[in-house]
Amino acid sequence: MAAMSERSQFGLLRSRRFLPYFITQFLGAFNDNVFKQALVLAILFKIGVSADPNVLINLSAMLFILPFFLFSALGGQFGEKYPKQRLIRLIKCAEIIIMLAGAASVLLGHLPLMLAVLFAMGAQSSLFGPVKYSILPLHLAERELIGGNALVEMGTFLAILGGTLFAGVLMSGEQWASWVSVAVVLLALCGFLTSLAIPPTAAALPHLQLDWNIFRQSARILHLGLVQQSKAVSRSLLANSWFWFLGATYLAQIPGFTRDYLGGDETVVTLILAVFSTGIAAGSLLCERLSNKKVELGLVPLGAIGLTLFGLLLWGGAGFIDMGEGGLGWLDLLLQPAAWAVMACILGLGVFGGFYIVPLYALIQSRTADSERSRVIAANNILNSLLMVISAIFAMLMLGLVGVSIPQLFLVVSLLNVMVSLYIFLAVPEFTDRLKAWAGK
Repeated sequence: MAAMSERSQFGLLRSRRFLPYFITQFLGAFNDNVFKQALVLAILFKIGVSADPNVLINLSAMLFILPFFLFSALGGQFGEKYPKQRLIRLIKCAEIIIMLAGAASVLLGHLPLMLAVLFAMGAQSSLFGPVKYSILPLHLAERELIGGNALVEMGTFLAILGGTLFAGVLMSGEQWASWVSVAVVLLALCGFLTSLAIPPTAAALPHLQLDWNIFRQSARILHLGLVQQSKAVSRSLLANSWFWFLGATYLAQIPGFTRDYLGGDETVVTLILAVFSTGIAAGSLLCERLSNKKVELGLVPLGAIGLTLFGLLLWGGAGFIDMGEGGLGWLDLLLQPAAWAVMACILGLGVFGGFYIVPLYALIQSRTADSERSRVIAANNILNSLLMVISAIFAMLMLGLVGVSIPQLFLVVSLLNVMVSLYIFLAVPEFTDRLKAWAGK
């Protein structure tokens, strides 16, 4: 059994090179989602608001994403100039301070302060992101990069799901404000403590002159990532961000799809989130086994094919659920055979999404110079946030102005995925060449 764990990515979880870092990033993502979901539930059910709750919820989403536009470039510079483990500790220390303010905002029921804390959380996450991925090649061998990235992606999506569910549990009692306040501060403190065990690294570019003009530096970093890197890296940045466009589009439609096409209640929304997150985790973990511990680019077109196929099946399978009067719980829904087909499509999207995203992260890390890696990953984060915002605007235009249904939106993004994939794989034939070689083994 010990030998088996050493041969798989799970052996990394016993290594000081990886475990403290993994726990630190997991707790950070978990804590973000506890506070974000608690804020959403507070707006909907706990605190009186004069504005439209749906407007406030969308404002909250924007406030969390906006810092990735503003501060990712700064985070990329910090990641080159300073030792990464020291930077992580400073960022986790800042999280404690931010969450103390968050605890105060929840206890006071002060919505403007809660929104300000959410923005600060986004800023802290935008500084952490470039270091989160650029530190991996410093502690892991190249044959471990696929496994390490797989565990990180698994941990991130399970943290999103777990944090969302945990927030619901905390918010269900009368003392919700006290429970949420204690939880977010303790999680931040635990994240800081685990960061103390991350092994040291040397600064990649200690003499780098910091440019505090975030807009000018953002433009430079995007130029570094999209123009100055090899075509394989630059197109991988685009492919990575396209995945977040797809993911944001699907995830944003889950509540409406559940209500209008499955006849389900909020427990079905949770079930779909759980199935999707489990799929991402499973697909990510399978990458190491399928790639034989190499950065196997052939899995990317395989993932793209699966994302298109299951998106089309989800479009085609909508409307076969007997909704009755609606409001079905998850157990009642699963008594219908057609519901299992829908869940299989959701699971398939997650699994093939894992196949798609993990090799892309590993390629970006392995083919970027140490002195540029943090800034290239910062460019990736800027593009990710931009594509997520575009996905929201695109969905609003398609559903509102054009008047398509949610299943038809799934059809549209599946066909767009074909077009984007063709562009990326024609621009970098290495992806399809590796798929042919991998399939021929």
